[in-house]
Amino acid sequence: MPSQYAIPCILMRGGTSKGPFFYAGDLPKDTVQRDKVLLAALGSPDKRQIDGIGGAHSLTSKVGIVDICTTGQADLSFLFAQLQPEKDTVDTTPNCGNMLAGVVPFALERKLIAAQGDVTKVRVLTLNTNMVSEIEVQTPGGEITYEGNARIDGVPGTSSPVKINFLDVAGSVCGSLLPTGNLIDTFEIEGIGSLQATCIDNGMPMVLVRAQDVSRTAYEPVAQLNQDTQLKTIIEDLRLKAAQKMGLGDVSNKNYPKMCLLNKPLHGGAIHTRCYIPHVCHDAIGVLAAVTVATACVLPDTVAQGLADEAGSDGKLLAIEHPSGEFSVELTLNPEDKTQVLSAALLRTARPIMQGEILVARSLIK
Repeated sequence: MPSQYAIPCILMRGGTSKGPFFYAGDLPKDTVQRDKVLLAALGSPDKRQIDGIGGAHSLTSKVGIVDICTTGQADLSFLFAQLQPEKDTVDTTPNCGNMLAGVVPFALERKLIAAQGDVTKVRVLTLNTNMVSEIEVQTPGGEITYEGNARIDGVPGTSSPVKINFLDVAGSVCGSLLPTGNLIDTFEIEGIGSLQATCIDNGMPMVLVRAQDVSRTAYEPVAQLNQDTQLKTIIEDLRLKAAQKMGLGDVSNKNYPKMCLLNKPLHGGAIHTRCYIPHVCHDAIGVLAAVTVATACVLPDTVAQGLADEAGSDGKLLAIEHPSGEFSVELTLNPEDKTQVLSAALLRTARPIMQGEILVARSLIK
């Protein structure tokens, strides 16, 4: 019997993230066993992930697991798994809107679902947080296409659009939009003193801080921020303390809440950002992080107030500036309560990069 076990998968780019997608039925049902397989597939823990297909970065150490939804809530179910190059953890608690963009293309490629005509709309249940979204892809002639004119910052070239409409994502992990019950909280941080932050979860638990309050601008290059050990210490101290107040407990080994520095826009957008995921400064911004930051821009009295450019946001359409460009989010607000976000729509792209079989030690498959 061969010492290696072959598991079908498609390596896909979803938005500005990348990782292997699996059909749930091809992976072990036991969670512990499944996680060992995923770690082996990506090559974690190892800084270079030299013994797997991970890309030695948190943005390329992600996994998508897709299945037919049997609960009646949606057509497909999606389980996102965040791995890290140097850790042996598989975190299925948070969402990933970028990888979500690859779900419907993967399902069509694997023939888990059929195209509906020139445009295919599919409801997807994200199992991590029980979030339902409607995803629309282009399927001219009943075949999915990856060629088109859609462009997203952080990805070279153009592609066919993937439209995602998030339905009621408030409190995705924390259970409420403002898990501390406050628009602004004050934390005592070593080396800083009192530091104000907005703790918010509209698809992604986040802690938002005015860059000036940590003596930074949020305009610094990503490489510079990733070498700023003093700032990283401050951010991690705040993250751990804020997580406790958000009801998330000890998040020392978790990938959330994400951290974000805010400042005034530079390029006509709504606000300028530098996000951490959670210890590495992001070259762009995550999908659900952008939704959450946009939400903070329309809420009164958050740390975004005084920084967010309402003129630049054009009402409900907010362009969130990040190191690679901007990410536009269209918010649908409750007409009777402008602080309540009913849905968030955005545009991503995705494509399969390689398909075949990933090989892992047979001893991992019992």
